[in-house]
Amino acid sequence: MARGGEILAATVRLLEKSVRPGMTTMDLDKIADDFIRSHPGATPAFKGLYNFPASICTSINQEIVHGIPSKKRVIEEGDIVSIDIGVKLDGYYTDSATTVPAGKVDPESKKLLDVTKKALAAGIEAATAENHIGDIGAAVQGVVEAAGFSVVRDLVGHGIGVGFHEDPQVPNFGKPKRGVRLQPGLTIAIEPMVNVGKPGTRTLPDRWTVVSVDGTRSAHFEHTIAITDNGPRLGSGWSDRSRRATECQPRPRNERRDRRRPAPEDAALLNRRASRRSL
Repeated sequence: MARGGEILAATVRLLEKSVRPGMTTMDLDKIADDFIRSHPGATPAFKGLYNFPASICTSINQEIVHGIPSKKRVIEEGDIVSIDIGVKLDGYYTDSATTVPAGKVDPESKKLLDVTKKALAAGIEAATAENHIGDIGAAVQGVVEAAGFSVVRDLVGHGIGVGFHEDPQVPNFGKPKRGVRLQPGLTIAIEPMVNVGKPGTRTLPDRWTVVSVDGTRSAHFEHTIAITDNGPRLGSGWSDRSRRATECQPRPRNERRDRRRPAPEDAALLNRRASRRSL
């Protein structure tokens, strides 16, 4: 899982450097697909997952998650582009997301990106052994709401390992000391999705793209982490922090619950309203 995390971290860094006005979201998809497949045995985790048609999700401005890359979707100056991406290697999954400004963005958008990054950092800091899932959500929620923004509640993080979506669900809101107790060996994806305006969402007619209900901008940052006796270890890190991923080792399959969801007939099942996981 650590090796996949290293590839994922390098892919995220490459995409962050690649985003620029005038390119299409399909350009980003190709960059990611080519780079991941250049590593022997590695494949883009999203391609074909629940019938998703691309290798990454690209969501712009008011789009929260699950945007489908397209040759027709041109990135414009001032956009913010959320990129969600996963890698599968040696039977294990890792998952990460980042939101990137295209050129110069307005002050509110810059604040949104800064706050969402800080919320992710707070969530990771709370992900220590013997804490609870609620401690993670409370930490994220506290940072976001103190800044005057809102946490998306219709989509949540998730356990990850031999299955892409495993228990437990990891909401970005909650109360301390509530929910599943965090035990060493557990691997989870923490992924704050933060709206400038209201927390509500709706799904576009493509049955994939989820947008803010009031049309305000949204940001999304995510890391895969492992719970250890010595604190959280990143499995999908940026910069030199990704080297800590070499310490990540998931529990063997027979020591953890593998709760993969069956593949839905279409994207509508993935985007159902009840406690849905994000890619």
